[in-house]
Order: sequence, then structure tokens, then C-alpha cells
Amino acid sequence: MKRTERLGEATAPDGTVLTLSRHDGDYTIRVGGVDLMSTRRFHSEEQLAERVCLPLRGHAAPRVLIGGLGLGFTLRAALRVLPADARVVVAEIVAEVIEWNRNPDYPLAHDSLADPRVELRHDDVANVLRGSRAVFDAIMLDVDNGADALTTGGNADLYRRAGVRAAASALRPGGRLAYWSADEDPRFAALLRSAGLTVETVRVRAHASSGGAHTLLLASAP
Repeated sequence: MKRTERLGEATAPDGTVLTLSRHDGDYTIRVGGVDLMSTRRFHSEEQLAERVCLPLRGHAAPRVLIGGLGLGFTLRAALRVLPADARVVVAEIVAEVIEWNRNPDYPLAHDSLADPRVELRHDDVANVLRGSRAVFDAIMLDVDNGADALTTGGNADLYRRAGVRAAASALRPGGRLAYWSADEDPRFAALLRSAGLTVETVRVRAHASSGGAHTLLLASAP
């Protein structure tokens, strides 16, 4: 039996502990023994980026914000479809997550972060949203398991009315705001609609061909 290697540990600003582990070539970030993200199941993260970014292929110099670096799958998928003049801002609050992804010994986001279109900010995405009025053509938020925050209590603010308002204000006219969620969340979808957004809820597999499903909430600004 192949053993699980504990590669690193990080503490989020509110004290939540995240661990990076490797087993049989797969990498996993866990919180309290719960898998938060894994290189075994990333289809939904790629679908998040593709569904949001494909419509931007023909735009001139689109600007995109990704909240949460994770294991880099959303960023990698976005870069595959965005044009050469795109600008992708990635906000990640946990310094060790950035270090893990930059480590060339791990097959994570090292190459994606070196792409000249990418601007990485070690910051809370909430701060980026508050300082960016009508800046982005698309915003993708995958900072937690959904509206019920798992990693850090501060993430919950992004899913409240003020957080949604800040995200919507950071969009250019006609921009798209998308959220990744582990489960369906009709209450949060209703909150997005109450903010004047048009919302589509899509269930996609965690793995491309098998296993459970995750939820993408795709919202459009007027």
C-alpha cells in the first residue's frame, strides 16, 4: 500500500489549518481532514473557467479575476481559452498555497503562474473587489466550498449581500460573475437574483466521467 505524504501545512488568517498531501502521484489540500481540492477531481473547476471565459475569446484585452488559486486548475483552463492580450488577476490569501503552486517539483500551477497574462496578488479577493469598480469582464470565485465557508470564516462575507454587491460593482457592463459550490444552493442563487443579476445554475461532474457533481452559479450583469 502506498503511503500518504504530508508535504506542507498552512494557517489561514482566521487560524484554519490547511494541509497539502500527496498519495500515489495525486495532490490534495485538506481542511480538518476534509478534502477541499484534489488533482484527482478538477473537472468542475475547469468547467467554471471554460463557461465563463469562452465568450471572451473575441473580446479585445479582456480582464478576468479569479478568487482563490487552489491547485491552479481554474487558472490553467482560463489561460487555454483567453486571447493573448487578456489580463488575469489571481487573488490568493494564503501564502503557502502560492508557494505550493510555484514549486516546480509539484505538477500544479508553476507554468500557469509564469504566463505573462497573469498577475498574482497575495491578498484577500474581497479587498481586490472593493478596489476595482467596473474593471473586470469576468469574475470567478472559488475560495471555499460555497456559501457555507469551510476554510476561513472571512470567506462567508463574499456570499452575503454586501459581498455580492462588491463583486457586481467590479464588473464591466455585461460582465459575468461565477461561483463554484460543492452543493446546490437555492438561497444563494436567490440572493444573486435579488442583486439584479441573471443567474443560471449548472451541475457538473467533479470528475469528467464519474463521481459526484458540483454546482456552478453563473450570473450576468445587465
